[in-house]
Amino acid sequence: MPAANDIRKGQVIKYNGEPHLVMETQHRTPGNLRAFVQIKMRNLRYGKALDQRFASTDSIEVLQTDRRTLEFSYADRETYAFMDPESYEQIEISAQQLGDVVNYLTAGGKVDVLFVDEKPLTVELPSAVALKIIESPEGIKGDTASNVQKPAKLETGLTIQVPLFVKEGELVRVNTSDGTYLGRA
Repeated sequence: MPAANDIRKGQVIKYNGEPHLVMETQHRTPGNLRAFVQIKMRNLRYGKALDQRFASTDSIEVLQTDRRTLEFSYADRETYAFMDPESYEQIEISAQQLGDVVNYLTAGGKVDVLFVDEKPLTVELPSAVALKIIESPEGIKGDTASNVQKPAKLETGLTIQVPLFVKEGELVRVNTSDGTYLGRA
């Protein structure tokens, strides 16, 4: 197993029996004390971020990872099915594991899935996705003050704020990090 000094950003390590993604590492040698490595990491099962200090000689288990681009196929109750476009293999991930990602999944949409020890762990979306508006009230005539917005329900069930000129049935681009309207698609 590699020492804490050898851990780099982007690696997945095992800490307290759970996989954690390393987001940042800093090697420090304070004054006349022993050197240590400060690692900022995120738990891949629960999404919780934490800072942990390791002695520079501590052994840390690095997990084998694989990142594949999969295509979303369908949802069946609390299970979401993805297909590998190369091998046509079907992979199922639970809604609990996906979290807020389900608000941006449409049939045929491509996502990156991080596999740790051949098990799908996290799904990474593109920065923006195009979704269809299925329900949106008409704008009130004369309500043209700057930046007036109205709620719009998207095909995935997510409700976002859009400008008054956007109508039902249109495709809009949505930011996947915060769920904001970016423009028409």
